Amino acid sequence: MPLLRMSARALFDQCSDGGFFERLAQKYRSVLSQDPSPSERHSWENSLPALAEVLRDAGLDDIEVLIEHRLPLTSLRADVILAGSHPTTGRPSYVIVELKQWSEARLVPNTDNLCLVARMGNRPVLHPVAQVRRYCDYLQDFTNVLSDQEDAVAGVAYLHYAVDRNVSELLRYPDARAQLFTDTSRGELIKYLQARLSALDGSPEGDSLLASPQAPGRQLMRAAAAEIIDGDAFLLMDEQEVAARLVKRAADLSRQSDQKEVIVISGGPGSGKSVIALHLMGHLGRNGRSVVHATGSKSFTTTLRHVIGVRNGRIPKLFRYFFDFANAERNGLDVLICDEAHRIRQRSSGQGAYAGHRSGRSQVEELIDAARVPVFLLDEHQVVRPGEMGSVKTIDEAAHARGCIVRHVDLNSQFRCGGSRAYEHWVLRLLGLEPGGPIQWQSEEDFELLVAESPQTMESYLRSRQESGYTSRMTAGFCWQWSDPRIDGSLVDDVVIGAWRRPWNLRGERAVGGAPVSSLWATDPSGFEQIGCIYTAQGFEYAWNGVIFGPDLVWRGNGWRAVRGGSKDHTVKKAAPEDFDRLIRNTYKVLLTRGLAGTILYSTDPETRAMLCSLVPAGIKQVSE
Repeated sequence: MPLLRMSARALFDQCSDGGFFERLAQKYRSVLSQDPSPSERHSWENSLPALAEVLRDAGLDDIEVLIEHRLPLTSLRADVILAGSHPTTGRPSYVIVELKQWSEARLVPNTDNLCLVARMGNRPVLHPVAQVRRYCDYLQDFTNVLSDQEDAVAGVAYLHYAVDRNVSELLRYPDARAQLFTDTSRGELIKYLQARLSALDGSPEGDSLLASPQAPGRQLMRAAAAEIIDGDAFLLMDEQEVAARLVKRAADLSRQSDQKEVIVISGGPGSGKSVIALHLMGHLGRNGRSVVHATGSKSFTTTLRHVIGVRNGRIPKLFRYFFDFANAERNGLDVLICDEAHRIRQRSSGQGAYAGHRSGRSQVEELIDAARVPVFLLDEHQVVRPGEMGSVKTIDEAAHARGCIVRHVDLNSQFRCGGSRAYEHWVLRLLGLEPGGPIQWQSEEDFELLVAESPQTMESYLRSRQESGYTSRMTAGFCWQWSDPRIDGSLVDDVVIGAWRRPWNLRGERAVGGAPVSSLWATDPSGFEQIGCIYTAQGFEYAWNGVIFGPDLVWRGNGWRAVRGGSKDHTVKKAAPEDFDRLIRNTYKVLLTRGLAGTILYSTDPETRAMLCSLVPAGIKQVSE
């Protein structure tokens, strides 16, 4: 959905109205629950009038203009989508416009789609044609009304402050679906738009686009095998493509230089870290590079091995654990992809390294030493156990101490939680991981948040979602004992809330009692019948997500209280008080951000439940007994 929608004539008229940009900012606040940055407002104030003048001069006053249009199931926003009919065929026609205030730019050496822009601190950014082309492909892939119309969507990157000579390197990027224009080629831009859009009223085409059903994004594990073996299962967007391109560039240069590059990719849940990792595994492998994927998560690694091994029994060997590299040959790999790098520990000893075969180095040093191009993907808010110390600072310090170049990419886009950046922001504020305190949830079209009055209500609602074809799971804080299966193979109902009782997921890798092994709980349909814990859910996603707040985190007065006595996680309970509080909040942050379409909350504590209900007006009422 766009922030604002109007005709091109109205846009031209309103750009001269001083209140227009404030109205746009107010809509931004209401949708995203935060203020637009000064640079964002500055961009609107400079770029939208430039586009409005082009549309006026093109005689396209009646086409529909969708401003800051959010792409389906992501938080990515196209600056503008122009909607109308094609002047020749009369069919719906759409042009995505990416507006840039760049006055000069050049390509990153040895790349064709990364740019350096002085006004942006010379950090690598995606070529605007590559960016808008991906927006075109993504919009068509995830909008049903466009799926069978190959020529319905085109892209334009308009650098309205630039002249050709100052961006000459960027003009060499060929693309049949998207084109770049500058102030020098403004006349050509007008002709291009006239060739794509008629002067007729574009509001019906705008209505059609906004009313179209959106195809759900494919879940990571279901697409993993295709990506690794065949490639091109995932479309990388914006900073995802920047990150992948920097790794590919570093791999190409690594055999020509003694200077190592370390790539650090940071991002919250659903920002695409593992998508990048899987894409790189496939691309580098197909291009003759030695590449290995490593994590500190048994569930994540085991699941990848299982899913991919169905198609190719040799590929699972490429998925390893961090502790496997304690005695690896220095620079023996071209690329080592360290996924879930927030789970790096201080030492590998005790995690599989044999006594007498320990390197004496920290685990992050071992990982850096093992490859010509070490790649770290992490979310610092997902540190949930004592001893986990993966952070940007830790990696930077170890890499610089070894004389490595370090490059950072921040994945500021959101693909999980229905693409709802507002939901991720709401969770961070709720748990005090960002300042400002909890805020009211504002309803969103693509993501639903509910509070249940009982665990029975939660389970009933999620079961209906599961039976309708949406993957659904229930998770909880680690606040109940975790028993082994009985001798007869049945599971113990450890999670007890009043009359409601359910078992935890299995701990081991042997399926019993009809329950899937631990590492497949999130992906096997029978996983719905058990409650997942942090160690099982972390790294996975499902359409609908139920989260039970246990007595280890309760709301008292005007703040959270982490209760050591409410936890049954013996490892976390050993942490210092300040660390215990942080680890518990991070645990719930991870649990709360697993859902693609919606999340249902429940707390065993009445005061906490009342606080959640006050923030989320729409709740699920008690089911009849």
